[in-house]
Amino acid sequence: MKVAVMGHVEWCRFVKVDQMPMRGEIAHALDAWEEAAGGGAVAAAELARLNGESLFFTALGHDEHGRRAERELELRGVRVRTAWREAAQRMAVVFVDGDGERTITVIGPKLAPRAQDDLPWEELDGADGLYFTGGDETALRLARRRTRVLVATARELPTLQMAGVELDALVASGTDEGERHQPGDLDPPPKLVVSTAGALGGWAQPGGPFRAAEITGPIEDAYGAGDSFAAALTFALAEGRPVHEALAFASERGGEALTRRGAHGA
Repeated sequence: MKVAVMGHVEWCRFVKVDQMPMRGEIAHALDAWEEAAGGGAVAAAELARLNGESLFFTALGHDEHGRRAERELELRGVRVRTAWREAAQRMAVVFVDGDGERTITVIGPKLAPRAQDDLPWEELDGADGLYFTGGDETALRLARRRTRVLVATARELPTLQMAGVELDALVASGTDEGERHQPGDLDPPPKLVVSTAGALGGWAQPGGPFRAAEITGPIEDAYGAGDSFAAALTFALAEGRPVHEALAFASERGGEALTRRGAHGA
């Protein structure tokens, strides 16, 4: 299949701690590492893991971290199509505590592709599925015309509202205030709305509640679990699976992400 992502990258420094430091406290890291992450990068790598390769339209800062992000993702089977920005690559600091919960601080504006960027948009022609985590409304309309199955994150609700395209699925987190979606927020409404709730599973409309998958190993951290879920849902819907099967598969992949260290199991 041809599967793609349109969205953003954050160069992340992960810091493993026993527990999140209290205000004014000095904490000592148990481990630390850096890698290309962010919702778009996590989803593109997950689709490459499932499909053998994926296509990723993004924007990166024209600096050392932006170039490293592109190289690292290419090594993971992601065909990166980059609009270079004369700005610093967006960064993030991710604390991961002893329970595997992640706390994220982002640094700098979100960089995402625009329709006016000199990118090979024709490569999206005939795409079976695309997951959208960032871009302008014109780029999203372009993706809708060229892609059979279009899935988006509710984090980009203002862009989705301006684009006015029909989504095959909208993925939201029921526990994240920045991803809340209410009926009537989008016109036309998505064919499928999925609200996740961590270990409780989630709710699909139409479809009703679904269960979280059984975790197959020790939990490393929660980073990227939601975007891995959304990428796997995109993949399964692009394959033509029924909604209940697609949700079960996405839950398995989201659960698998919990057992990986960092964004990609570094």
